[in-house]
Amino acid sequence: MAATAQYPVILYHYDASPIARKVKNMLTIKRIPHARVEVPMTLPRPDLADRLGVKYRLIPVLAIGRDVYCDSSLIASVLERRFPPSEAFGTLFPKRSGGGKADTGMIKAFAMSYADRTIGQLGSLTLPYHKFTQEFLDDRSAWFGKKVDPEAIASNLPTVKSWLSSHLALIEEQLADRRTWLMDTETPGLADISIHYVWEWMQQFRPLRYMQDLFDPASIPATTAWITRMSEYIAASNAAQKLVLGTIPGAQAAENITSSVAEDPKVVGFDEVEASRLGVKLQQIVSVTPSDNGKVATIGPLVALNKEEVTIRTEGSDGTVFCHFPRLYYVVKPGVGSKL
Repeated sequence: MAATAQYPVILYHYDASPIARKVKNMLTIKRIPHARVEVPMTLPRPDLADRLGVKYRLIPVLAIGRDVYCDSSLIASVLERRFPPSEAFGTLFPKRSGGGKADTGMIKAFAMSYADRTIGQLGSLTLPYHKFTQEFLDDRSAWFGKKVDPEAIASNLPTVKSWLSSHLALIEEQLADRRTWLMDTETPGLADISIHYVWEWMQQFRPLRYMQDLFDPASIPATTAWITRMSEYIAASNAAQKLVLGTIPGAQAAENITSSVAEDPKVVGFDEVEASRLGVKLQQIVSVTPSDNGKVATIGPLVALNKEEVTIRTEGSDGTVFCHFPRLYYVVKPGVGSKL
C-alpha cells in the first residue's frame, strides 16, 4: 500500500531521541517520503495526547493515514507490510547473500529484545544525567517508575562501559568472517539498523565523547568498519532522494491524520483465542500499557488483535484515530469502567 494523499506518513520525534534515529533510518532504507512533527523531550505532548487521544509517552510515534503506530518494533513490521518491496520500496528484511529466504521472526526478536532492551538501555545509562535539568530528571523518573539518581548512575558507569565492551566483542565475532552486513544479507536490514543506531548515537552525542575508547579500531576492526559502512550507506541513501517532506506543526499533522483513511482492521484481524486469554472482547474498552518503562495507559475500544499487534480507537480534540501497539512488552486488559 503505497503512500498517497489518503495515506500521509508523519513522524513525531525529537532530535536527541536515539529510537527516533532508528525509525528515521528505517524510513530511509524503505525509501518512504514523510513529514515530521517535532515534540518536546518531556511531557506534556499535547499534539499526541490532546489532539489524537494517544497517551503513550514514548517517542517516536509514526502515523500512516489515520493509523498511529507506537514502538519501533511494530513500526518496522508495519512499514514492510504497508510499503512492500514489490511496490518499489526498500526492505528491512533482505535476502541472505548468495540467495535464500529472508529471515524475519528471529530478526524481529533480535531487534526488540536484544538491540533495544539490552544494548539500547545500556547506552542510555551512559548519559551524563548530572548535567541535565531537574525537569528532565523528573520526567525520566516518571518514565522509569523510580527516581533517577545521577550519582548512582555515574558510579555504575565503569560496569556499564565494560558490559558495552562485551557486547561490541559479540558484534565483532559476528562480523569476523568479513561479511558486509550483520546477518550476511544482500543489503542492510532491520538487524543492522537496530544495532547501529545505538553505537552511532553514542559516538555523535557530544557529552558521550568520554566513551570513545570503546570504539577502538585496533580492538574491534570489523565492527568499527561496519559502523562506518552503515553510516555511509544511510547518508548516501538520504542524499539520493528527498524523503523528508518538511517539518509541520502539530495542528496540521492532526488535521491530515484525522481526515485520512484508515487501514481496514481486517488486515490485523481479531484472534478470539488470544482475546479470551486476555479477558477482552471486540469493541470493549481496554487499556494498553508498556510493561517495562513509560507505563502510561492508552485507552479506547478494542478494534483488532492478533499475536503481533493490538489496535484500539482513540478520541482526541481533532478527531478519531486508530492506535496500534505491539503485543510483546505491552499489557492489554479491560479498561476502567469496562464490563465483559
